[in-house]
Amino acid sequence: MASFILNGELVEVDADPNMPILWVVREKLGMSGTKFGCGIAQCGACTVHLDGQPVRSCSTAVSQAEGRAVTTIEGVGGPDGELSAVQQAWVSEQVPQCGYCQSGQIMSATALLRDNPSPSDEDIDAAMSGNICRCGTYTRIRRAIKVASGQVEARPENADAGEA
Repeated sequence: MASFILNGELVEVDADPNMPILWVVREKLGMSGTKFGCGIAQCGACTVHLDGQPVRSCSTAVSQAEGRAVTTIEGVGGPDGELSAVQQAWVSEQVPQCGYCQSGQIMSATALLRDNPSPSDEDIDAAMSGNICRCGTYTRIRRAIKVASGQVEARPENADAGEA
């Protein structure tokens, strides 16, 4: 039995202690926002927060979450479903193409901005370096992080993002 706080709520789940957090939240708790990418902690699609720090949930055993706080993409926005500043910036900057990596990208960006509210391009690149986007929307990702941090204005709604 594993017991931890998931998106602000205490959960108890019957799971092998070595089962990765990814599979516990997806298969045991029905939260499909966290994605399986590579399975070896290299792509970042499975990123969640463990006590506020981004971790790769595909390689982090649920036993490591015992008594701790796990936040998934479902827990990033407000309690009534409102989007976080990072999620809003993702929409305004039209970041996703296929969208598969986006939950992990948003989790890493959220942690970055919590720790560094005005990151430089170098700070963004370093914090996001473990998150792979197969569609190559890195320019949009960087811009969305700057929008969320208040460093630049968001593009007007329905504006062409221009770059992939």
